[in-house]
Amino acid sequence: MNPMVKTLAGLGGGWVMSKSVATLARLQSGHGETVAKKLHSRRSFTRNAALGATGVVLAELGIAFGVLIWPNKTGAFGGEITVGANVIPDVNGTPFRDQEGKFYIVHTEDGIQALYWKCVHLGCTVPWNQGEKHFHCPCHGSVYEYNGTRIAGPATRALDLMPSSVNDDGSVTVDTNPSSLVMRPEYRPEDATPYP
Repeated sequence: MNPMVKTLAGLGGGWVMSKSVATLARLQSGHGETVAKKLHSRRSFTRNAALGATGVVLAELGIAFGVLIWPNKTGAFGGEITVGANVIPDVNGTPFRDQEGKFYIVHTEDGIQALYWKCVHLGCTVPWNQGEKHFHCPCHGSVYEYNGTRIAGPATRALDLMPSSVNDDGSVTVDTNPSSLVMRPEYRPEDATPYP
């Protein structure tokens, strides 16, 4: 074969091969970009789906937590409660316990008092001990007299007093709003509301 033909065939074949390889490279790089875009798109979708699901769960937990800690007003505590004259104890009689209002009504020689039943030490409910005629805190042993004065235990003062007023029919209205509680070191005769 003639060297000239070989040279021309080599140049022509080289040119065709270079064009073919360049076309394949362009096709391959274009295909590679499509795969990269698809992978990027899949990664973005997965990331966004995970973040969205996490956001939904956190929002639901936040709403549930808010509902749980939102204060529910149950019963009549926090407002005014009227107690009928028929349940007012006799002088030094067994205290009347109002479950909804969280107080005891005691009747001393000076009048009546509405004692908040929460121990002033750490807030335990203080029951009346009929046998000893005292209020005994079951948590840490604070003891209070009938009129609310502290006589023993870690408590540092008397039971808190709820403001009360006597109505014309002999019933008593007690203000159970915690902001209106009267804190006192001990019982004083003027703490009692005169009762007919």
